[in-house]
Amino acid sequence: MSGERALLVVVACALIDADSRILLSERPTGKALAGLWEFPGGKLDQGETPEVALIRELREELGIETQAACLAPLTFASHSYDGFHLLMPLYVCRRYQGIPTGREGQRLKWVRASQLRDYPMPPADEPLIAHLVDLL
Repeated sequence: MSGERALLVVVACALIDADSRILLSERPTGKALAGLWEFPGGKLDQGETPEVALIRELREELGIETQAACLAPLTFASHSYDGFHLLMPLYVCRRYQGIPTGREGQRLKWVRASQLRDYPMPPADEPLIAHLVDLL
């Protein structure tokens, strides 16, 4: 079938603090879509479930710890980019240990749901905003 694209599954997290703000991470220079803001997360490694991958990514990217029981699936994004199709489940996490810090040189920002549209985001992330506004 022509027009087939590789399916890339990545997982993302709306990390929410005690003040009901959501953590955004800026894609660093040198990465695709650099300068855009996104929800923390990343690609699943071979054999990983989305929850295991998200726990690992939050540890690697932000230096925080959480558990699968603290991850609540909220919605997902399905978006075609040039060369691949992205499927991205979005989880909400309100319980974690540690203070998020950009361990890969990325800038972080705590943002109210009503302000998420003020930050340029990758096309796949934009449809997720309405679900977070409804939630918070």
